[in-house]
Amino acid sequence: MALFAQQPGPAQILREPLFEISGTPVTLVTLIIAAAIILVSLIVAGLIRRTLERFIVQRQQDALGRGNLRVTIRLVQYSIVVGGTLIALNTVGIRLTALFAAGALFAVAIGFAMQNVTANFISGVILLIERSIKPGDILEVEGHFVEIREMGIRAAIGRTLNEEDLIIPSSHLVQSVVKNFTLRDPLARLRALVGVTYDSDMALVRATLEGAVAKLEWRSRTKPPVVFMKEFGNSSVDWEASVWFDDPWNRQRRNSDLHEAIWWALKDAGITIAFPQLDLHLDEDVVDAMRRDRRRGASATTKRNPS
Repeated sequence: MALFAQQPGPAQILREPLFEISGTPVTLVTLIIAAAIILVSLIVAGLIRRTLERFIVQRQQDALGRGNLRVTIRLVQYSIVVGGTLIALNTVGIRLTALFAAGALFAVAIGFAMQNVTANFISGVILLIERSIKPGDILEVEGHFVEIREMGIRAAIGRTLNEEDLIIPSSHLVQSVVKNFTLRDPLARLRALVGVTYDSDMALVRATLEGAVAKLEWRSRTKPPVVFMKEFGNSSVDWEASVWFDDPWNRQRRNSDLHEAIWWALKDAGITIAFPQLDLHLDEDVVDAMRRDRRRGASATTKRNPS
């Protein structure tokens, strides 16, 4: 009679408990559902990312706006994937509280072995959430002047003035002092120092410098240029002229234009640009001794070469 016992059907096999997690039986059905949830979340996240990039990012003309949208899209994509994964784990009986506890222990265990990777990952998440640095921003990082092209979890990719790609770990952007020229607006300030001789007409110097920086076509009209006397140097009276502009990526070119404008304006006005000088004062006894030595040398030369 046992030979003719009814064999389990496919439906019964799918529902047969394989093991238990926290008292919840796990079957093939639950595993298939969990895998399907993760797969669907990946597909939905990818579709949403491509759709947003196609219809929103491409229509945004501003580089800063495109950077903000890309960061937002990436956060949405990660949120969908993480949410789907958590739902899938809950489906198979893995309670989120236990998962978080195990995750904390796991994080501590691998934290010592992968400190740099973990620090970069956490820093990348912080940057994506805070959005203090975005694609399109102009930064100065550890002496490098770069434009951020891509923002990732582990690192950011920046383009230097020499057309080189610079991979910047996320931890460097979070833990170091970073100068962001485009955080709130693209305005930046250029300063030029120049020293004139003490006998110069200082009123004319001020008027000349103000006229030179006012004629710069690329300067920002929202903030006026500033000219002031900085200090009394050893060989010159030092002045500073500063101007605002909204193109920080071309900072070197604008700096050259500013200095050239000041140079030619001072030349045309007949104002002498000072250079370091040193006045040497000797005591009379030293001067007399040098004169006596010179006379002896001249006498000795005459005796050796009589004419």
